[in-house]
Amino acid sequence: MKIAIVGCGSRHKMFRDSVVEDYSDKHEIVALCDSNGHRLRLAAEAASQPGTNGVATYLAGDFDRLITEQKPDTVVVATPDFLHSDYIIRAFEAGCDVICEKPLTIDLTRLKMILDAQARTGRKVMVTFNYRYSPARTQIKELIMSGAIGTVTAVDFRWHLDRVHGADYFRRWHRQKENSGGLLVHKSTHHFDLLNWWLGSVPVDVFASGRRAFYRPEMAVELGLGGRGARCADCAVASSCDFELNMDGDENLRSLYREAEDEDGYFRDRCVFDADIGIEDTMQAHIRYASGVTANYTLTAYSPWEGLEIKFQGTKGDITHRHVEVHGVFGGERAHAGGDAVTTELHLAGEHPRMLDVPHGEGHHGGADPVMLGYIFDPAGMEPDRFGRASDHVAGGWSILTGIAANMSIETGSAVNIPTMLRARGIKL
Repeated sequence: MKIAIVGCGSRHKMFRDSVVEDYSDKHEIVALCDSNGHRLRLAAEAASQPGTNGVATYLAGDFDRLITEQKPDTVVVATPDFLHSDYIIRAFEAGCDVICEKPLTIDLTRLKMILDAQARTGRKVMVTFNYRYSPARTQIKELIMSGAIGTVTAVDFRWHLDRVHGADYFRRWHRQKENSGGLLVHKSTHHFDLLNWWLGSVPVDVFASGRRAFYRPEMAVELGLGGRGARCADCAVASSCDFELNMDGDENLRSLYREAEDEDGYFRDRCVFDADIGIEDTMQAHIRYASGVTANYTLTAYSPWEGLEIKFQGTKGDITHRHVEVHGVFGGERAHAGGDAVTTELHLAGEHPRMLDVPHGEGHHGGADPVMLGYIFDPAGMEPDRFGRASDHVAGGWSILTGIAANMSIETGSAVNIPTMLRARGIKL
């Protein structure tokens, strides 16, 4: 398979390295494309195999020429979210399949354009929901599929982002909804996809609330950060700020972003307390699914720890799953939790609760990435996937619809019926 990668920021590295290091006997990266020439050169250097002439590179404005000259079979889209639809559609029209970083896209207009192009061309897109492939999350799917707690009736799902990871969304391009759809689309697409997949259903009604409670100018004042600058690199109080991002002190950030600033003026270290930030940091949603299951969902982006807590209520008992990824955050320091920080408890009615052995895997995201990449790049070498973890345009669409509806509910103060929302836009999934 001939592969082209569009978007050479931090997210493309997983795909690039997987092909170059693990699947070079089966696939070849024939081209890289980015809007920033500096990052493009770094990516090409990393992707080029010894003894070759290297990988062809194209600036974003030359994407169509890339397709014509290199004739890739598959295009990997790892650009900022609002650009996904453009490259997906252009790849489809050129006869290419697509592997897309999550989310599939950020709004209904772009979603309809993707769905129309897919129907018109018959091409395929896979959305890379690596959380589905985590051994611990797959265990939950298996328990539910087996009927361990009977019929699932209700779910409580809380996701905590700490003050390192969570804060990062407020200093990058994600900080504006027109770029990312906000955290309810950009980040929660993972979580809503898990719920759709675990429950084997799709969302129908959503009522949500959300606000920016922490990453605000008033909080900077409360923290004694008067006189702060627009970005960390030029901030007079950065040395006393727990949220300082020192790109000059991090080799990867320096080479990938700091040294690339002159090419496009993109600053990776903008102040997380800026007044013009357009996304929420505190969100809650109540969701009703077509199956009748209801779910309460909470996402916070300034927690003292990172991880998830989820409880499934069923007619025979409940499942409680907790994963502490990071124990605590103090002055920007993160203490990563070990494997024993993932727990799953099964409590059947009339019995004592039982702690289950939780499977673990090697590699990023709890062992999820190597499994997912195996199914993407070497499906014949993998066992048949009885859990149905691959995600196409349909799964990708449903994963963002909860967040889009939640954003709409926050804006209007009313519940949103997703089938009605889709009919109004002529969207069919």
